[in-house]
Amino acid sequence: MKLSQCGACRLLPRLALMGAFLLPASVRAADGWTDLFNGKNLDGWEQHSGKALYRVEGGAIVGKTVINTENSFLCTKKTYGDFVLEFEFKVAPDMNSGVQFRSEYYTKETETVINGTKKKKFPADRVFGYQYEIDPSPRAYTGGVYDEARRGWLFDLKGNPAAQKAFKGADWNLARIECRGDHIQTWINGVKAADLKDSMTLRGLIALQVHQIGDGTKKPPGEEIRWRNLRIKEL
Repeated sequence: MKLSQCGACRLLPRLALMGAFLLPASVRAADGWTDLFNGKNLDGWEQHSGKALYRVEGGAIVGKTVINTENSFLCTKKTYGDFVLEFEFKVAPDMNSGVQFRSEYYTKETETVINGTKKKKFPADRVFGYQYEIDPSPRAYTGGVYDEARRGWLFDLKGNPAAQKAFKGADWNLARIECRGDHIQTWINGVKAADLKDSMTLRGLIALQVHQIGDGTKKPPGEEIRWRNLRIKEL
């Protein structure tokens, strides 16, 4: 069907408006970003190690503490090597958490050697590896890198007061992790936090941690952390 000149004039602004709405999504796709969370359910994720509660609410993944369990991890089913990972999080003020990257677990109890000398036994299903620390306590180590269940702190924030002050309590925070070979860097709300080189694990899972609280006498159950807008660009 042919359009009259006036009809074409009326149609062109509508097409331009549609293109404006479609453009951002196409730019993101062309730029290499992939969403890790669809905002609706936990497709692509699976829980390991502990029994903390995870659910989807308001376009976010919510992790909730429970008593008498070990650290819990909601893990991607896919592994990643070199990448940029970004996500937002909001955490309860008395809660400890983190986001694992390049992390692993064994399907059966396994003993291995750490740093060439120290023997370490991992129970079946225990997640271990690099962790972007989420720490709302006065210590203020959010954005530091901890080696979960393996070697401990690799890069704390004692010498980085700018990063310690960048965390926003009771509000959404933006985190960024970059892994390129043995080079690991992190940011919190645009402020550089950690910068280190370590090659122990060059590929692994992304996982959302809810820290254990023991029997609940020191910290009550039911505290929550929320994650949203989780996206990754593989390099």
